[in-house]
Amino acid sequence: MKVRRFDLLGLPARITRVWRRSLQFRTVVASMALSGVAIILVGLYMSFSISNDLFASRLNQVLSESQRAQVAAQRIFDSSDASDQASMQSVMNAARTAIRDSSSSGLIAVYRVPDQEPNPLAPQNFSSTELTGGVITPELKAQVMTTADQQFWQSVELPINGSTVPGVVVGSQLDIPGAGLYELFIGYDFEQSEQTLLFVQQVLWFSGFGLLILVGGVAWVVSRMVVSPLKNAAETSQKLAAGDLAVRIPEKGEDVVATLARSFNDMAGSMQRQLTELADLSVMQQRFVSDVSHELRTPLTTIKLAGDVLFQERENFDAKTRRSTELLNAQVLRFEKLLGDLLEISRYDAGSVNLEPEPTNVAGLVQDVVGTMTTLAEQHGCDLSLSAPGGHFDADIDPRRVRRILMNLIGNAIEHGENKPIDIAVDSNATAVAISVRDHGVGMDAEQLEQVFSRFWRADPSRKRTLGGTGLGLAISLEDARVHNGLLDVWAAPGEGALFRLTLPRDLEVPIASSPLPLDPTEES
Repeated sequence: MKVRRFDLLGLPARITRVWRRSLQFRTVVASMALSGVAIILVGLYMSFSISNDLFASRLNQVLSESQRAQVAAQRIFDSSDASDQASMQSVMNAARTAIRDSSSSGLIAVYRVPDQEPNPLAPQNFSSTELTGGVITPELKAQVMTTADQQFWQSVELPINGSTVPGVVVGSQLDIPGAGLYELFIGYDFEQSEQTLLFVQQVLWFSGFGLLILVGGVAWVVSRMVVSPLKNAAETSQKLAAGDLAVRIPEKGEDVVATLARSFNDMAGSMQRQLTELADLSVMQQRFVSDVSHELRTPLTTIKLAGDVLFQERENFDAKTRRSTELLNAQVLRFEKLLGDLLEISRYDAGSVNLEPEPTNVAGLVQDVVGTMTTLAEQHGCDLSLSAPGGHFDADIDPRRVRRILMNLIGNAIEHGENKPIDIAVDSNATAVAISVRDHGVGMDAEQLEQVFSRFWRADPSRKRTLGGTGLGLAISLEDARVHNGLLDVWAAPGEGALFRLTLPRDLEVPIASSPLPLDPTEES
């Protein structure tokens, strides 16, 4: 049996991921956090209030009891006629009993006020064990000693049954006739009040925790009611963006969410109608171009055959007729190439292009194309140079389409190279092979670079074409590169020429990590 180990180290990352992705989770956590802060503040306030009320209530009670005990003891002393120490001690014992009965506390201490003249009738001091050992502070004794008709109290820790409990010691003064002034201290433990406070605090915290869980549950339910339609709308939007134009959001009720659903569905319906119209129009346009191109092939073939006959017999014509025959032949050839390019573009627009990859030596293919274009370059005063440090391996490419790209790039370099050398390079890395064609001619500015792959666009409309281009070559080359999952990039600068870089994957299933050739020739080492 395979046991899964819970990864505590990855828990924060998972929580962070859920926090970023789940609106419902954020809503519940935020509601519980804010509610928790409010519950803590209210709990602290109630705890302090109850604590103060319990203490104040208990203090008033013990002060009242202490007052009654002091009055009862003083009454006993005032009514006493003791004339010797033994009888005075008996009166003191009676007063002690009266104090205990009146105060309901057995923690009693009576001390004779110091700095009085010795008196043989003065009874002995006595104190409960719990009030010894510094429980009664000198400050409390000083207050009682200096003020006769007032009670003083102090919070203390009382040692009872081997442990300390909170309590209060109340002090007052007794005047024993014939014996002098005495200090009366009565101790009261507040343990029961403390237990009551602890119980109330526990109830408050448990109630707060339960309330927090309840708030979390309510927030979860409420946020689910709000988030679920939004989540449904998001999923519907993703499906709509993926091309499923028929998807819609369910409409329920008449609230804001239902209004949003209706508005979204209306928008989706409008988009579907418009996209369908555009698609139909695009299909009609592509079909028109394809049909026209096919229909023109028959008369073009006839015209070409007739033109070829005339072109072959041009030497038998006069100079004017011979020139017209040559122009006719050149334009028929250009028209034939234009029809071929239009058909190819229409196939890309219709999405009906089928790639035919086969293992091909890229460097050998480039060398073959360069050999084919050398004569044309020499006629235009250009020198083609090939550098192929890499690329001598078989790559899965469609050689016909790559050959067409290279012939177009080299042809354009010859066209715009201003009779200057043209540098061609081939290199490769682990994932890609790249081919660059660099001329040193007129170059292009930034505005022209943005239009360089547009259909029928020319960098200089006033410039005469010498190679019979159709204006579709670079557009078709870009599509040929894309169908290989490759890239066709361009760099150019006015007066410095242009560089076109074709990057193709070595394996159609493995994406290109980086191009082995730099795009900017000024960055070459």
